[in-house]
Amino acid sequence: MDIIKKLLLITFLAFSCALYAAESVNINTADKETLMSGIKGVGEKRAEAIIAWREQNGQFKSVEDLASVAGIGTAIVEENRANLTVGDQQ
Repeated sequence: MDIIKKLLLITFLAFSCALYAAESVNINTADKETLMSGIKGVGEKRAEAIIAWREQNGQFKSVEDLASVAGIGTAIVEENRANLTVGDQQ
């Protein structure tokens, strides 16, 4: 019985991780809540700064451009790179 419980737990955890990894955040279209929940290290103020940057400068051309936003550094970009997109480009 313990083996079945462990296998179910492992299956559940693997499935949960796969679902999380599959959901990319498009930094050109995401709303504040999506930015906050989908990007590690981004809270309300940083999400607002990302949206303000988009409104002033237009769409991000690359994920790396996110580091141009005040309060977002290359560390946040690198930590989240696999989960971020700008649309058709990566």
